[in-house]
Amino acid sequence: GQSNMSGRGGISRKVVGGNVTEIWDGFVPEECKPNHKIIRLNVAQKWEEAHEPLNYGIDCLSSCGLGPGMAFANEILKKDTNFGVIGLVPCARGGTGLYRWNRGSYAYDDLIKRTKLALKDGGIIRGLLWYHGEGDIRTNNGSSSYKIKFEKFVNDLRSDLNSPNLPILLAILPYPKKPFEGPYIEVVRAAQLGINISNVIKFDAEGLEIGSDGIHLTTPAQIQLGHMFAHAFFSLNNFTTFSFYKFFPFNIFS
Repeated sequence: GQSNMSGRGGISRKVVGGNVTEIWDGFVPEECKPNHKIIRLNVAQKWEEAHEPLNYGIDCLSSCGLGPGMAFANEILKKDTNFGVIGLVPCARGGTGLYRWNRGSYAYDDLIKRTKLALKDGGIIRGLLWYHGEGDIRTNNGSSSYKIKFEKFVNDLRSDLNSPNLPILLAILPYPKKPFEGPYIEVVRAAQLGINISNVIKFDAEGLEIGSDGIHLTTPAQIQLGHMFAHAFFSLNNFTTFSFYKFFPFNIFS
């Protein structure tokens, strides 16, 4: 997905050396603390204990803040203490309209590459977390074709990963607020709500707190989003306990 999935919770703009830069405040709530049962595939393609900012090095450095991934994984373990190890494979990239997730694009190909590398260590792909659309609500071109492009993205992903029933946990984009301009929000929301593919679990993120820029979720909202993803996962009809899981926070995953 885009920047909210990548993580912008706790990010603020500051002047450093005469330049305006975005910096994370470093605050990690209890719901997002490290746990030895939660690991992530880092930018060097190595497993390590997962920690905030989860997407660090994949998409961002100083501007990388708190996202929903750690809250999601901790909520899973809270609800099921016998769940086992959760492997998070962050692939989110800020500012990526849906056209940049087409098969053959850098974002898509890197997603496939990182996923296959993660699978070399065993385990089972159990789901994709998707929060996206912030860029597509700006233009008619991006919004009008969102449903068709997203369904193709899912079909290509399932085919390339040889996982025809891969669960997709889809957050319906909330309404932005000023100063962010998203005139096609209704079109994208309708497209997301209208996705008609098997094993796509949808939930509405409307109502989550948005920061002063009008589009990025606050830290408390990111925690709520993570919990929403966890509850969506547990709602899957085919949920079965395995000893090792791999999830893919995107967005995703501006």
